[in-house]
This record gives sequence, C-alpha cells and structure tokens, in this order.
Amino acid sequence: MHLLRHAFFETQNRSRVELTPSEQILQKKPRILIIGIGNAYRGDDAVGFVVAQRLKEQTLDYVSVLEKSGDGVALMESWKNADTVILVDAVYSDIKPGTLHRFDAHAQPIPVKFFCYSTHAFSVAEAIELSRTLNQLPPHLIVYGIEGKCFEAGAGLSPEVEDAARTVVKYIQHDIYSIDPFPGCISSDSL
Repeated sequence: MHLLRHAFFETQNRSRVELTPSEQILQKKPRILIIGIGNAYRGDDAVGFVVAQRLKEQTLDYVSVLEKSGDGVALMESWKNADTVILVDAVYSDIKPGTLHRFDAHAQPIPVKFFCYSTHAFSVAEAIELSRTLNQLPPHLIVYGIEGKCFEAGAGLSPEVEDAARTVVKYIQHDIYSIDPFPGCISSDSL
C-alpha cells in the first residue's frame, strides 16, 4: 500500500514549467490536413491517393496526410480538428482530362455534379455542404478536383491526369507554405 500511495511525485511545491515565447508559438502551429480521396483500383479515380502519397514524403511536422475513400461521414470526422483542410479528388464534368479545378469551400458551394463517381451514400461535395449547414466546416477548406478520363477497374492514371497530379502537388506545397504557421508574429524579414 505504501508503494502505491507514494508512487507518484508530489507536485504541490514544484513550480510550474513555463514555456518560452518561441515554444508557445511552436505549439500554436496550424493543423493542416491533406486528404487524398479515391479508389486505387478505378483508373483516374486514384489521383487523390497518388497526390497524397507524394505529399507524405515532403510535408512538415504540422501537416498530416490521409488517404480516404470519399465516404462523407468519414471525411467530416477526419477534418473536425484541423485548421486547414486540402482535399484532392478526381472529378468528371465532361471537359478536357487533366483540367484542374480549385474551390475555396468558404467562398462558394462545391458543385455536386463534379463528384458523381462516388460509391458512397453522399459525395465529397455533399459532405462539405452538410458540414456548412451544420456549421462544422474547418476554418479553411480547399478542394482540388482533377478532371479524370478513365474510371475503369484496373487501369492506372491516364497521362493527362498524371501530369495534373504533379502540378497539384506543387500547388498544394505552395498552399502549405503560404499559410502563416506563426500568426501574429513579426518575422526577422520585417524588422
């Protein structure tokens, strides 16, 4: 009994450890979440996964990268604690394959017709709009849609979509670095 009763250090007289201002800033880094959406076995529908896999190799410690199937409920659960969410998915609107679409979910509704290849009860666009209705959108939500060409089982990415995937990786890297990881701080460049 004595070992259990006094097994933990007493903290009553210990002073609380204070963080330095720079340590406090580091703890307030924005939580950025990148979600690649798709189906690895349906041709160009895998483009979200491909982009996510490439970004996993290059991201910072405050950036998380996930691969999801596109189930609306799972997406909403995934992004609930993120400050910034960037989604990447294949879309189809009958225009040139490889065409990039970029949507800011706070600036405009996401066109449901683009995400018609979802095999779930409701699509990416519907999950975003439901989150908007429930007032549960992340503070920043960007959606990249890459116009697909072939969604047949077993096919790899078409050349147009492969090229677009490389471009989207660069765009997302720019998005990540343009987000101020230390809001309210003065950089040495501005002194």
